[in-house]
Amino acid sequence: MSIELNDFDSSRAVASDRKHVWHHITQHKPYEQNDPMVIVEGQGMRVRDAKGNEYLDAVSGGVWTVNVGYGREKIADAVREQLVKMNYFAQSAGNIPAALFAEKLIEKMPGLSRVYYSNSGSEANEKAFKIVRQISQKKYGGKKYKILFRERDYHGTTITALSATGQFERKNQYGPFTPGFVEFPHCCEYRSQFGEVRDYGERAALEMEKVILTEGPDTIGAVCLEPITAGGGVITPPVGYWEKIQEICKKYDILLHIDEVVCGLGRTGTWFGYQHYGIKPDIVTMAKGVASGYAAISCTVTTEEVFEAFKDDPSDRMGYFRDISTFGGCTAGPAAALANMEIIEEEGLLENAAQMGEYLLGRLRQLQDKYQVIGDVRGKGLFCGLELVQDRETREPVEESLPIAIAADCMKQGVIIGRTNRSFEKFNNTLCLSPALIATQDDIDQIVDALDNAFARLAPNA
Repeated sequence: MSIELNDFDSSRAVASDRKHVWHHITQHKPYEQNDPMVIVEGQGMRVRDAKGNEYLDAVSGGVWTVNVGYGREKIADAVREQLVKMNYFAQSAGNIPAALFAEKLIEKMPGLSRVYYSNSGSEANEKAFKIVRQISQKKYGGKKYKILFRERDYHGTTITALSATGQFERKNQYGPFTPGFVEFPHCCEYRSQFGEVRDYGERAALEMEKVILTEGPDTIGAVCLEPITAGGGVITPPVGYWEKIQEICKKYDILLHIDEVVCGLGRTGTWFGYQHYGIKPDIVTMAKGVASGYAAISCTVTTEEVFEAFKDDPSDRMGYFRDISTFGGCTAGPAAALANMEIIEEEGLLENAAQMGEYLLGRLRQLQDKYQVIGDVRGKGLFCGLELVQDRETREPVEESLPIAIAADCMKQGVIIGRTNRSFEKFNNTLCLSPALIATQDDIDQIVDALDNAFARLAPNA
C-alpha cells in the first residue's frame, strides 16, 4: 500500500521513528521514555514538529544548512523538472545543471576554475586530500604528503576527515586515524596563548610555521583551514592572521585548502568566508548552503594549476584523478544549487546577511553587558557565537550543562539555537547562532529575547 506523506499520521511517524531510526549525534536512552522530536513542516524561518509546536529556527536546519529558508517552491520546482528530464548519470559524463552551476559558481570565485562534484562536506574534503596526496606522488616522489590542520577546526565525519579535525571529543573512540595529518595551534584571540599582545594574528600564524619547520617543509603538501572556525566555537580570525598564513604557504610551496562547508554561499555576508580576508586559495570545498539542504551536493573547487597537474602526461596510466563519487552524478544537486544561488542574488541575501549580522552582533553585545557569564561575543554575518565563562577575569569556561540548559530553555520558548556539542573536553561552552539569510530584525529580536529570558532564569548573576 502506498503512503501519501502529506496525509501520513504524525503519531505513527513518531512511533516508527522511535522504534527504527538512529538519529545523528543523539543519546537514545531518553527515547525509551520520551518521544523524539519529529519535524514535519517548514516555512521561511520557522518549522513545526509532529505535536504542532512551532519554532523559530536560529540554526538553519540544526547544522547551518538551510540558508534561504524553508518552503522554497522555486528550488523544489527546479529539482522536480530536472529529475523528470534526467535524474542521474555518473559524473564521468557531464550533465546540463552541473555545467551551468559550475560556470555560475566560478564567476563568484576569481582565481579558481574547476568544480568536482560529490555529495557531502566530508566527501568534498576527502577529494581535496586525495588531490594533495596524488600531487605529492606525481610531483614530489611521494614526499610532500602531510596535511596540516588547525586545533578546534572540523572537517568532516569520515575517518580521514576526522584525522584532519582538531576536536578531541569528536575524534575520541574512532581511532586509529589516517597517518600524515598534523595539528597546529588555534587562532582564538580570546584564548590567546601569548597573553595580551598587539600582534596576536601574526603570532598565531607563526605557530603554523613552527610546525612546518619541525615536520620538514619538504614533507608538507597542504594546509586545510576553515575561514571562520564553526563547530569549534565560531572563532573569527584575528587581524593579520590570514595574510601571514598565505605568506607562509607560498614560502614553503604548500597548497592552501579552505573548507567553506559552513561559511560558503552567503553565511558570512559574502559568497565565501575567505573573501573577507584577501586569500587566494588553491582548493576550496563547500556543501551545506550550496543548495540550502534541498538536495545533497558538495563541491571541491580548484585552480587551473591544480587541475593541470592531472593531465600533464596522457601516457601515464595512473596520472589522472582516479576518484569517483556515485552521487556526484545526481542532477538534483546542481539544479537546486542554481535556483538557490538565483534566490540569493534576486533577494539581496548577501547584503541582508551582512546587515542583519551587524544587528545581531549589536544585540548580543547588549546581552554581554547585562550578563557576566557571557565572556565573548564574536562572529561574521549571520554566524555568531557567545562563549560562556564562570569568571571573566580567569575566563574559566562554564560546565557543559549550562549551554545545554540555555538551549533547552530557548526551545521551550519556541526558538532553536545551537551550541558546541561534545567537541572538546573543556570548551563545550559556546552558544551558536546561524539563522537563515532571510532573517529580519523581528526574527533576530525574537532570538535574542529568548536568550535574554534564558540567561535571566539560569544565570542571572553569573
